Amino acid sequence: MIHTFTEDNIEEIIRVLGCESKKTGDVHRFSIQPEEPESKTVMELHLGIEFEGKTTHIVSVYAHNVFLQLHNCTAFVASETLQQITFFGKIGGQTTGLIIEKHGGVSLYANVDDALLNGDFSKLPPEIMMCSVALSLTESVDFEGFSFDDES
Repeated sequence: MIHTFTEDNIEEIIRVLGCESKKTGDVHRFSIQPEEPESKTVMELHLGIEFEGKTTHIVSVYAHNVFLQLHNCTAFVASETLQQITFFGKIGGQTTGLIIEKHGGVSLYANVDDALLNGDFSKLPPEIMMCSVALSLTESVDFEGFSFDDES
């Protein structure tokens, strides 16, 4: 099962990131204006990509000297309080999260074991604690019985 992005979802992303969006086909392109204009960040949502009979979403981020892609985006959490969007995918007991901040910051936490997200983060080594805290937002999404083989 993959998340079905709605127009309301797109509007929520625009509102939280305070950016502009342009749609071309099934691609939504968001131009994020950071405090330093020379380090502009662009995010693209590639929705409904078909490959070998499966549908997936890809989130691409172009930032100063970096290109990141999250495949199999299964959900997102928008936080006006944190001024960020967390896109994530889950597969095989692991979570990958791509965080886009309103002012252009980008973070990626890849292949994080779900046990780290469900435990007491204060007992984790400092090198691991940050990902646990950052991806704890994923607990608000119900993945019971989730599989990429499911039809949406």
